[in-house]
Amino acid sequence: MIAENPRKYGKPPYSVVLVHGGPGAPGEMAPVAEELSKKLGILEPLQTENSVNGQVEELKRQIVENSEVSVVLVGWSWGAWLSFIVTAKNPNLVKKLILISSGPFEAEYAKSIMPTRLTHLTPEECEKVKVIINMLQKGKSDNKSFKEFCELMSKADSFNPISEDNREVGVQPDIYESVWKEADEFRRSGKLLEYGKSITCPVVVIHGDYDPHPYEGVKEPLSRILKNSKFIFLKNCGHHPWAEKEAKDKFYEILDKELQDSN
Repeated sequence: MIAENPRKYGKPPYSVVLVHGGPGAPGEMAPVAEELSKKLGILEPLQTENSVNGQVEELKRQIVENSEVSVVLVGWSWGAWLSFIVTAKNPNLVKKLILISSGPFEAEYAKSIMPTRLTHLTPEECEKVKVIINMLQKGKSDNKSFKEFCELMSKADSFNPISEDNREVGVQPDIYESVWKEADEFRRSGKLLEYGKSITCPVVVIHGDYDPHPYEGVKEPLSRILKNSKFIFLKNCGHHPWAEKEAKDKFYEILDKELQDSN
């Protein structure tokens, strides 16, 4: 049960909305929300619906009900795709879109993600990943195995990570299974990228060079379809920029500038 949704940080107006990844891993953006709330009012919505359209409508509702101004929508990982779709469908709600560590927007670029991740893990860890993936595909995973999968992926996705702060992050394997299957089909069919044709606000892409999700799979497709975009590549940075020893400061410097420029 989620006690507070969306979570609120700082003081109103809540002009920045941070959207977590997964699907089905609410709470991952809390460290970023806490840092940004020193200057701005922040919303951290937690997605609970088990379909792409359900999460799109849920996020729209969370923005409308909790912010009286157009917002900067900041999506991380799966949240980048979700924010992309919400922005396309509701251009009046979003004045700037920031995509952090997004998955590639075309299927051909996705083929290298898991093989790259496995090169970052031990042989024993690789076997665990394969077992859990098989469970996920068969719909037989539980919270414990899904949490272990998330932890292994986090390790594989990190270049030089800052020690964990033991922050509680939700694990929702049922949401992951249902939403990801649908989202992946959106990408395969071209529907995901097609949404970009309806986005008119500025879009900023921030991506780490060590992230197994290939930067080219984000930059190349979006460069062809977006009217107003900027691409920023972070060195020595994995999938969680705010948790990387060598990239954290630069990440927050970039994010702070983009948020200030949107005011």
